[in-house]
Amino acid sequence: MRVTVNIPDELMNQVRAVSGERSNTGAVVKAMETYAQMKSKDALRRLRGKISIDYDWQEAEQRELKAEAESGR
Repeated sequence: MRVTVNIPDELMNQVRAVSGERSNTGAVVKAMETYAQMKSKDALRRLRGKISIDYDWQEAEQRELKAEAESGR
């Protein structure tokens, strides 16, 4: 997608420097990806303690082993 934006030169230089990108496009894309990932992680962190997962991995493993054994017959 093409977009025209006005970004201060100093900020663009800083983003290129910290991202390791040579082009403005590469630097902006990397910065946007990093921002999106950071916001997604923040959203997951906010869910901490709000979701109760009652999962018995040992029981699930036994069911899986039983299903494998039965399908092998």
